[in-house]
Amino acid sequence: MFVKTLAETLGTADHVTGEAFESRRILLARDGLGYSFHDTLIMAGSTQRLEYKNHVEANYCIEGEGEVEEVATGRRWTLRPGSMYVLDAHDAHIIRARTDMRLICVFTPALSGAETHDADGSYNLPG
Repeated sequence: MFVKTLAETLGTADHVTGEAFESRRILLARDGLGYSFHDTLIMAGSTQRLEYKNHVEANYCIEGEGEVEEVATGRRWTLRPGSMYVLDAHDAHIIRARTDMRLICVFTPALSGAETHDADGSYNLPG
């Protein structure tokens, strides 16, 4: 057993910030669990197109409001605390944040923590 805190992640290389998001990567591949666990902030008014071609991702909203759109169909779902969306088929999607949002995210396979989004919004497979 081990214990980690968000405070231990903040301000480290595992605390990744971008123009529209902050990813606090609490569990990563080096933890040997087969998945990674992230506490992610999405900034109000932002829109991000993402497509995780090499990962399955589950997201659980704990704060804020926005929507997720499935690119292939144009179907949209409102996100608010208690909503979960799962990208189980490497779905291209668009996240729109109406307010600041906070998501708890799980990726499999686990991220190393050094990934950055490619031009198409995906991450490479761990090397």
